[in-house]
Amino acid sequence: MPHGPLVAGVIGRDTFAFDVWGETVTVASRMESHGLPGRIQVSLVTAQLLMPRYLLRMRGTLEIKGVGEMAVWLLEGRR
Repeated sequence: MPHGPLVAGVIGRDTFAFDVWGETVTVASRMESHGLPGRIQVSLVTAQLLMPRYLLRMRGTLEIKGVGEMAVWLLEGRR
């Protein structure tokens, strides 16, 4: 999954709903829809943060709607 800035808030006066917005949310949604069943797929920045403690395998690049090409990795397990 990607990580980064987002905006969160409560919407409504009588019925409340919590929601989040931002490019981070959009990328996370696209990563999920382009993912493989039963696998955890992460972006470059997240992969770099995980690499010291986890094994990752580069899946390749995906065309992410609204973002462009993104390199993605699959989480393989702990080191």
